[in-house]
Amino acid sequence: MNQKRMPIIEALENHKKKNPLSFHVPGHKNGLISPVGMDKIFQYDVTELTGLDDLHSPTDAIAEAQKLLSDHYNSEKSYFLVNGSTVGNLAMILAICEENDVVFVQRNCHKSILNGLMLAKVQPVFLEPEWDPVSLTPTGISLQTLQQAFRDYPNCKACIFTYPTYYGMTYELKLLIEEVHNHGAYVLVDEAHGSHFTFTLTFPKSSIELGADITVQSAHKMLPAMTMGSYLHVNNKSVPYKRIEYFLSILQSSSPSYLIMASLDFARSYLATYQSDDLIYTLNEMEKFKQSLVEMNTRIKLVESNDPLKILIRYEELTGYELLEKFEEQGVYCELADPYQVLMILPLLKNGAEHSYIQASQKINNALKTVTPKELKYIQPFYKDTDKKISTLSLTYREIENKDFKWVNLDEAIGQIAAKMITPYPPGIPLFVEGEEITGGSIEYLKQLFNLGAKFQGEHLLHEKKIAVLNKIGGNIK
Repeated sequence: MNQKRMPIIEALENHKKKNPLSFHVPGHKNGLISPVGMDKIFQYDVTELTGLDDLHSPTDAIAEAQKLLSDHYNSEKSYFLVNGSTVGNLAMILAICEENDVVFVQRNCHKSILNGLMLAKVQPVFLEPEWDPVSLTPTGISLQTLQQAFRDYPNCKACIFTYPTYYGMTYELKLLIEEVHNHGAYVLVDEAHGSHFTFTLTFPKSSIELGADITVQSAHKMLPAMTMGSYLHVNNKSVPYKRIEYFLSILQSSSPSYLIMASLDFARSYLATYQSDDLIYTLNEMEKFKQSLVEMNTRIKLVESNDPLKILIRYEELTGYELLEKFEEQGVYCELADPYQVLMILPLLKNGAEHSYIQASQKINNALKTVTPKELKYIQPFYKDTDKKISTLSLTYREIENKDFKWVNLDEAIGQIAAKMITPYPPGIPLFVEGEEITGGSIEYLKQLFNLGAKFQGEHLLHEKKIAVLNKIGGNIK
């Protein structure tokens, strides 16, 4: 197939050439009513008009664009997602899993996976990941942990992996997939940060190539797609793809954004036409940037990821949160910070493309000139000291429903059951999950993250040093 083609963009351009008069939604009427300077963008924000196809029943441009997507990723079938990888994660879980099914899931998964498990009312079995001592981050689960989980729960229906991690760390996923398939279970992969893994000369292999049954990718994270633009790939003929389409039709907007779909079409073509000289240029410019950082300041330490497009930046006198704040004061915005470092995601450039590396290097140098030496005690990594590799919820999702809860001081919560999900964001990996017993180690980690300035999502009263726990006696939620 001709991967240079972008059928959705072509259809939008053909529609625009007609100089159409809008008497349909959206209300900006082809950009007639729009903010100053954005009228041209608004002209492409249309709806399901003649010639533009329909995402929920594609037969024309969108259908062709999705076939091109499937062809590039060598999948059985692929879909555009306009509500982010979140909707893909929800759809694949609901399509495969039924109430009370046993499902293995990495404990360092995104909150959307946990929400999907809750909606499906499955029995989740959490598998603790291994700890990488270099990046100071959790990675994937070990084969030994997975094998033990199957001995404990031989009726497992599906296993959900996160690959790569937010930090770009990979692991021996192929061995894990083979083990799951040997037990007759499905493999579902949240590959939000691996949409560019088709160019395997330098990047790791995609979970699609490694044998996953369903893979979800955030094209907007690593490819040049608009925010919320993602892909879902079915890689096994036995997967009930009609159920996936059914849940996508329920969960996705009935008015999908053509701007997002057009950007997904472009992102696929951009990656599919990526050449060796593009990769050489990208890697060379990256190396010059990284070299400039370490040469300008001896206190800077760079930690490489399995994904070359991701680097971790550390500074001797600063936590990651403090380092991020220094960068942002100079106008340099990075993906996330944790207690130890800042994560920087670099662009996938084509040969000769402009970038901001030189300017960024200068600004980072300016940011660090104001740092005064001080003693810093890093917090003890939480995942590193977790001995319990396999765990489950103390209550089922059905039992949690409508159960009364109360707010208690952090130390009082130890040994009780969490009533609310609390998630440091980014990266979006929950510390507490509804129905899970709260441990002393997790409370200590929460305290230290809070004191260091981490940001949290979810319903909480952390500013009052309180979290929600379930009451022992049931009742209506207050």
